[in-house]
Amino acid sequence: MALAIAARSELKLHVFHDERSASFAALGIGLSSKGGKLMPAILLCTSGTAAVEFHAAVVEAHYASIPMLVCTADRPPELQGVGAPQTIDQQNLYGASTRLFVDAGVADDTERDNWRQLAQEVLSAAVQTDAGPVHLNLPFREPLVGIAEALPPAIGSFLDSSIEDQQSFSDDLLRKLSAACELENGVIVAGNGIDNPTLVLKLAHQLQWPVFADSRSGCRVDENNAFGATIVSNADVLLRDAPTAQSCVPRVVLRFGEPPVSKVVNSWLRESYCTYLAVSETLQLIDPDGIVAEHVVAQASYVCESLIAAVPVKPQTVWITNWAKMQATCSAVLGSMWNDESELTEPSIARTLVEVLPADSNLVLSSSMPVRDVEWFSAPRVGVKVLSNRGVNGIDGVVSTAVGVAAESGKLTALLIGDIALLHDTNGMLNLMQREVDLKLVVVDNKGGGIFSFLPQSTTLDSQKFEQLFGTPHNVDLGLLAQAHGLPIVTVKTVSQLKEALLQTGSWVIIVNTDRLQNVADHDAVYTAVAKALRDE
Repeated sequence: MALAIAARSELKLHVFHDERSASFAALGIGLSSKGGKLMPAILLCTSGTAAVEFHAAVVEAHYASIPMLVCTADRPPELQGVGAPQTIDQQNLYGASTRLFVDAGVADDTERDNWRQLAQEVLSAAVQTDAGPVHLNLPFREPLVGIAEALPPAIGSFLDSSIEDQQSFSDDLLRKLSAACELENGVIVAGNGIDNPTLVLKLAHQLQWPVFADSRSGCRVDENNAFGATIVSNADVLLRDAPTAQSCVPRVVLRFGEPPVSKVVNSWLRESYCTYLAVSETLQLIDPDGIVAEHVVAQASYVCESLIAAVPVKPQTVWITNWAKMQATCSAVLGSMWNDESELTEPSIARTLVEVLPADSNLVLSSSMPVRDVEWFSAPRVGVKVLSNRGVNGIDGVVSTAVGVAAESGKLTALLIGDIALLHDTNGMLNLMQREVDLKLVVVDNKGGGIFSFLPQSTTLDSQKFEQLFGTPHNVDLGLLAQAHGLPIVTVKTVSQLKEALLQTGSWVIIVNTDRLQNVADHDAVYTAVAKALRDE
């Protein structure tokens, strides 16, 4: 299989020493294609535990609906169960995490007329309405070499089972959605997974509802004020002020894509007891609080167009004016808290990254604090595509995911990651300088698991036990680790130094040292300043 793939000049080939790293790079390639024409990476490995190393990325692809074509080589049937080396049971190896499992049987040239149909079947399953990983198991007998000959003749153009061909509204469902949208004091929640952000903004303006825009949604900027939409980009910070949260409880929520990362926002929505409607392209509804009244499986653009045609244009209301005023106040406070000479804090790192990255670039966010800090503190801007592994929210494979995004897009890609997540995936840095990608790894090194300092464990356990179980400090010199991989490094302390480091060409590791306890205080200082400004209005 490797020889056959290498012989195809139209395929871009990436070789990884570590199967787990390869699988997360494949995830990054699929993640990068989301929002456009879905195109899975072909992920190939030998038999045995190599195939097991793919499992974590397959699970993430399953829950995040990322297309992936997993091809595992295997031993022939006569070598199964007899103690042959590098041989395990690979049948349905990834269980319910694949859209389809196919064992192709031992390669036999007499079956070549069926190969095109098999390829079409597995590719279709990977990019169908509910996209995801497909597992194709490929047993071979020796000799395991050969000549890549001409492919079997094509059997017609490939047509994927696009969601556009399947989505439709019943009259009853459209009436329910339209009735909800005619209510006052509604909110649109825009999460990851929106195919046409501009239509969401157009609908929001027509309804006179604010848009709570996740950083991954593409809805944080109404470019040139084309629709006049009111965008709330720092909802978490606003709603931490109890009087503000209590004064603006919604009657109805229309969510497109995934929920926000913010626990504060999700708790506020749950406790509002509003009518909650969710629209997503995935069959799996994300609703851990059990509050969604209706789930519509369709593209956001399709639903928005239907509602724009069905619901009358509303006049401006006090509701929308208040939200615009609160967001403006919050933006002013956040914009005044740091300047170029300010010492970097974790909130200002996130805000600076989003501000400085050039147009048409990617920003990959690790789970834990990076994805939250960007959602909470960054300012809206055009041209930066924000990506993150939020299918199951793990911190494994994040470096490799960013490598896949950079390799697939060919664009400047920045990764914001913590030290523990980096240590989970140091093999993602293997041969990075030879991959011809422009990847900036911005590493927040606070010598442990920073997110736990915000949780009850930090105050209910004595400091020694907390550090052992949750802080999990390490003594790794991340600069030396990066240098061992041949990567140039720079340690920065101020906002201006971070900006300058991001302008370097090629791949770099940019290290920012922070303190976990101080980080909690830095976050609290932002919340206090915004709350004071809101109450002083």
